Amino acid sequence: MNTRFLPDERAWVDKFIASGFVDIFRELTPDPHHYTWWSYRSGARPRNIGWRIDYFFITPELRPRVQKVYHQPEVQGSDHCPLILELKS
Repeated sequence: MNTRFLPDERAWVDKFIASGFVDIFRELTPDPHHYTWWSYRSGARPRNIGWRIDYFFITPELRPRVQKVYHQPEVQGSDHCPLILELKS
């Protein structure tokens, strides 16, 4: 079995975005190779061979309150890393 971002999943995310939600991490960090998950097998994390499977989707109305969004790939202890969304008060 090969689990990846399957066509049905991609279609659902595309529909979600088309309905008006914003992938705020991708908007603010458009360059590639920013992953939030790495397989424990074959040293994927040190080689940065991963997937970006953790998201923050926001409404356009929330956009002015977004101060920063970032991930912390250096944080260990899980096959995922933290994804942080900071909002202005």
